[in-house]
Amino acid sequence: MALKQLNAPRRARSADRRSPSGLVKISEPHSRGFTVVGNHLAQHPHLSGLAIGLATHLQSLPDGARVDIRTLSTRLREGRVRVAAALRELEQYGYLARPRERTADGRVITRIYVYDNPTATRSKCDPTAASTRRRRPPVRRPAGPPVDPGNSAAPATPATPATPAAPVTTDTTDTTDTPSAPPEAPTEPPAEAAGPPAAVPTQLPEHAPAAALLAGLRTHDPRLMLSERDIRRLAPAVAEWLARDASPEAVRIALTAGLPSELHSPVAVLRYRLAELVPPPLPVPTPEAVRGGGPPPFQTCDACDRAFRSPEPGLCGECRPDEANEAAVSPLARAGLRGDGRPPCTPAA
Repeated sequence: MALKQLNAPRRARSADRRSPSGLVKISEPHSRGFTVVGNHLAQHPHLSGLAIGLATHLQSLPDGARVDIRTLSTRLREGRVRVAAALRELEQYGYLARPRERTADGRVITRIYVYDNPTATRSKCDPTAASTRRRRPPVRRPAGPPVDPGNSAAPATPATPATPAAPVTTDTTDTTDTPSAPPEAPTEPPAEAAGPPAAVPTQLPEHAPAAALLAGLRTHDPRLMLSERDIRRLAPAVAEWLARDASPEAVRIALTAGLPSELHSPVAVLRYRLAELVPPPLPVPTPEAVRGGGPPPFQTCDACDRAFRSPEPGLCGECRPDEANEAAVSPLARAGLRGDGRPPCTPAA
């Protein structure tokens, strides 16, 4: 009885060797309509569930799909504030970039760049990048020692810029609700772009004052910063105002006064004001307007020395003969004298 007998039968083993609790995956191969998502995104330790789901949804969309906050909020059935916060999370960890770009027709759009593997994309531009956390762009240093300008024999060693891989992009033209942010992958400008840009003539000589006036509007309102192409289009209308004797200060006030608080298209507002508020040409001044519009001055009749009002000197109304009877007037009357030699309108002695 003191010895322990180990003759009790063991518990039967289960045919399923997996743990009775936990995840059980049932996988089936996809033949069409699927998106490959990396575990770095699906198991990200810092992103929220909404941000992970939003990134998966963005990666499954085709290029050119609308991905503004309003559309995403309706599609995911989430509030706009939560969708905007999830987009900022994806920007923080490199899965999303929203720079603003200007199109060929002058519109400003927000282009959405979606990175399905930001670590691999960034490593092509910067081999030292090894995580999806936000990093500062590397400091560009000269490729070699400085070359003396006077020594022409020393060859210059141009720096070869890194060529980043083209990311997966989604373009949209209606994303005004989303804040803009620069792309995560730093790019270097080409070597020939270094230095101040050369001045480009924007107008013909006769439109130079109008172009200068349009270029100076940004000093009165920073929102009125116009491109060279916009100045070339608006300068003829401003030149028409100046040709109608409108002073540059009057044109500037007409274009900048009373602008709306939210100015979405400065060029359209200026084009409308230049076309609809153009002043009429000044009227040709008449002699009465030159004299101030008063009565004609006094003149002295050459025949009877009587005073009368007339714009020009000559004969008064009594001494001036009618055109029909001018031929019948005697030479003495035409000379301003009576038959007895006395001037007309003079009483006899």
